[in-house]
Amino acid sequence: MGFSILDELPKLLWLVIGLAAFAGVIGLLLLVVDRGPRARRDWWQAAFFLGPAVLLLLLGLVYPALRTAWLSFFDGSGETWSGLDNYVWLFTQPEILIVLRNTLLWVVLAPVLATATGLVYAILVDRSRFESVAKSLLFMPMAISFVGAGIIWRFVYAYRPAEADQIGLLNRVVVAFGGEPQQWLLNQPLNTLLLIVVLIWVQAGFAMVVLSAAIKAIPSEIVEAARIDGANAWQLFRSVTLPSVWPTLTVVLITISVQTLKVFDIVRTMTGGQFDTSVIANEMYNQAFRYGELGQGSALAVFLFALVIPLVIVQMRTNRRVREQQA
Repeated sequence: MGFSILDELPKLLWLVIGLAAFAGVIGLLLLVVDRGPRARRDWWQAAFFLGPAVLLLLLGLVYPALRTAWLSFFDGSGETWSGLDNYVWLFTQPEILIVLRNTLLWVVLAPVLATATGLVYAILVDRSRFESVAKSLLFMPMAISFVGAGIIWRFVYAYRPAEADQIGLLNRVVVAFGGEPQQWLLNQPLNTLLLIVVLIWVQAGFAMVVLSAAIKAIPSEIVEAARIDGANAWQLFRSVTLPSVWPTLTVVLITISVQTLKVFDIVRTMTGGQFDTSVIANEMYNQAFRYGELGQGSALAVFLFALVIPLVIVQMRTNRRVREQQA
C-alpha cells in the first residue's frame, strides 16, 4: 500500500491544533498576568509560571519516590506486606554485599581520581602554547555517552587466545612485552577497577574545564606576589592555587560523586553486572525488571536515594557559601 499525504493529513491537522491550543493557553496566561491587579501581580506570576513546574515535579519525582518507598515494604509481587525484610536482605545477602562493596569502591575512587586528574591537567596546560588543543583532547570523552564509552573500552579490554591476534589494546601491549593475554573483565576484583577507569576517562574532562576556569579566576597579583616571595611550583599550588579553587573543587567532587552513585550504563554495557562487578543501580534494575522482585528493587532504590541526599545537601551548602563570599 503506497504512502499518501492525505492519509497523514488528520495527524498533521491534530498536531497543528495542539500547537495552536498550547500557544493560545500560554498567550492567555501572559495576558491575565499582565492585565491582572498590580497589588497581586507578583503572586499571580509565581502561580502561573511555577505551577506547571511544581505539578510536573510532583508527578514525575515526588509521587514515584513515595511509591517506591512504599513498595520497598512489600514482597516481590508488591501485594503482600513484608516489613523490613527487604532491607534485612539488602545488608545480609552475600551477593548484595558484594554490590555494596563495589559501589563503595566506585564512590571512593572515581570522583577523587577524576577530579585529581582534571586539576593536575588544568594546572599543567594553563596558559601554555597549545592550551586549547590540549584541553579539547581531555574534554572530548565528555561528548561520548556512557554506553558508547563502555563499548569503546570493551574493545580496549578485549581478549583473544594466546595463539590468536589480539584486538584489545591492553592485551596487545601485554603480548608485545612478552606477557600472556588476560581476560581483564573476568578477573576479580581487578575488573571493577578497570570499569572505574572508564568513568574517570569520561569525567576528567568535566573536572578539568570547571577547575581551569577557577584557576584563571585567581588574581594575578596574588600569584606574582607568591613568586616574588620565592615560592616554588609546589608551594604555589599548596598555598595559593588549592585554597583559591577549593570551593569549586568541592562542587566538582560532589557532582562526580552523585554521578558515580547512579552509574549504570558502563556496568551494563561492559559486563552486565556479572563476574562480581554489579553496582546498586544495576542490581536495582535486575531485581525489579529481570527477576520481578519489586520489593527488593525498591529497597535498593530507596537506599541509593538515601546515599545521594547527603551529597546534594553538602553541594547546596557549598554553593550558598560561595555565593555569600562573592557577594
